[in-house]
Amino acid sequence: MNVSTDPKRIEEIVTRSIAEIYPTRDAFRAALSSGKQLTFYVGIDPTADYVHLGHSTNYLLLERLHRLGHKIIVLVGDFTAMIGDPSDKTSMRVQLTREQVQENLQTFKSQIGKILDFDATDNPIEFKFNSEWLSSLTFQDAVELASNFTVQQMIERDAFAKRMAAKKPLYVHEFFYPLMQGYDSVAMAVDAEVGGTDQTFNMLAGRTLLKRYKDKEKFVITTTLLENPLTGEKLMSKSLGTGVGLNEPPKEMFAKVMRLPDAGVLQTFVDCTRLSMDEIAAIRKELEAGTNPRDIKLRLAHEVVHMYHSEAEADTARDQWLAEVSNKELAADMPEHELARAQQDMFDLLVELGFAATKSEARRLLQQGAIRLNEQKVTEPAVTIADGDVLHAGKRHTVKLIIRK
Repeated sequence: MNVSTDPKRIEEIVTRSIAEIYPTRDAFRAALSSGKQLTFYVGIDPTADYVHLGHSTNYLLLERLHRLGHKIIVLVGDFTAMIGDPSDKTSMRVQLTREQVQENLQTFKSQIGKILDFDATDNPIEFKFNSEWLSSLTFQDAVELASNFTVQQMIERDAFAKRMAAKKPLYVHEFFYPLMQGYDSVAMAVDAEVGGTDQTFNMLAGRTLLKRYKDKEKFVITTTLLENPLTGEKLMSKSLGTGVGLNEPPKEMFAKVMRLPDAGVLQTFVDCTRLSMDEIAAIRKELEAGTNPRDIKLRLAHEVVHMYHSEAEADTARDQWLAEVSNKELAADMPEHELARAQQDMFDLLVELGFAATKSEARRLLQQGAIRLNEQKVTEPAVTIADGDVLHAGKRHTVKLIIRK
């Protein structure tokens, strides 16, 4: 397999969306420049059937590495998910049954496949499950594995230290999670592991074990967390309703991106899109020159929807969002008309509103395409009105329609 050593592409890999690289960034840059095919992996704990933009950062990095010609493995932690990863948690994560794991796996590959090319034949991306090796370890193997770390190393870990300080339970089996994730590196003999900063401890455990078991070095690459630079809050949180799922319909995806705080837009371009860093630098200059952040966010939302759906669907989602926002802005200072029912004959309604003198005139307006309901052209006389709908008749007449309760 030919491996590209293009300096510009390598520089983007070692800098874009990267928090830390162990042992050093320079060593990683040198390895990429050597022309040797390296094996990278990312692990997924199938604790939900949901992949959001925050997760996409890792897969976009792997996509860049794959395009250089390196080998990629996506590892499903189907065995470790039944233990529960305590990373960045203040309490023990719920352990999953094998049935729950399998259920959550159903859509994972299709979602991640929107970024990674699982159909590549010249350099296939592998999809593995760690139950393949972890389920066959004996108790003796587990004891030997545990002997590579001290209790002090474990309890110094951030998440564990917080639990102990708060006098919350810390279970012995939770110590096995980093050991097992670390053993994944040994079983696959990888060159590097990619993950979020919350996985640093686990990934470094793998670096230690790979060195001791196989005398092999491993790079640990932690990616940046997508957060609001002003508040430090996560921009992608399913529990807070701010996560933008990769499998969401275009309209919902577009609207959720538009709800992101202005301060997080540039970082989202960096971490969650395929735009070049030169293009993003140009966008930064536009913002600094006074361009309305909403206009920049419209481009971000369009780019994101285009990535996971199509350009046509991104165009439609943008037009729908703009129409709805325009209607909301108009509705703030607009005459209202109350209706007794939702089902209406448009000809009668236009006469009732005084927008047409007769039903014949109303029919001509409809035939000319001059009647719009929430910016959508009305083509048939029978319509269903929702409370708050905005009706336009030509350029001069606009009214907000209220359904009588």
